[in-house]
Amino acid sequence: MGEQTSHSAEPLIELIVNRVVEDSNTDTRIIVLTRNNGEAETFMVWVGSAEGESIRRALDTAVTPRPMSHDLIKSFGEHFGIKTERIVLTDVKSSTYYATVYLENKGVARTIDARPSDAIALALRCHAPIYVTQDVWRRRSGQNLDAWLTKLETKNIGTQEV
Repeated sequence: MGEQTSHSAEPLIELIVNRVVEDSNTDTRIIVLTRNNGEAETFMVWVGSAEGESIRRALDTAVTPRPMSHDLIKSFGEHFGIKTERIVLTDVKSSTYYATVYLENKGVARTIDARPSDAIALALRCHAPIYVTQDVWRRRSGQNLDAWLTKLETKNIGTQEV
């Protein structure tokens, strides 16, 4: 777990995907991430149902009969020798998160802007670490939503496992 730094020279915070929760009221999914140091604080990102399903499949290492979009992107990268080194949640504006995918090919580093859901789905498939900047961590939505999340998960008991 190497420490990474952002352009502001503050250490990045490494996250792991804890679970995917269904919000049946809005037909969205909530990606629940936690710090990779065992702390219980959560970081939540709301995504569409298809994106949430893709992340859930990656967590479960489910194999689909045909490659899904993120599997296809991973295959392209592998075929051309492009390594997904890490993804970073870099900004939040009006409750919308932004992410950057860091790639490496033949010693050349590149970055690509991405939706957090796509970046996380790719990172899980490529076994790349997921980071958030200190600034985005401080400004994360969901700081006080742990109780709400527990209530939502309790309400979903008995429904389809997500």
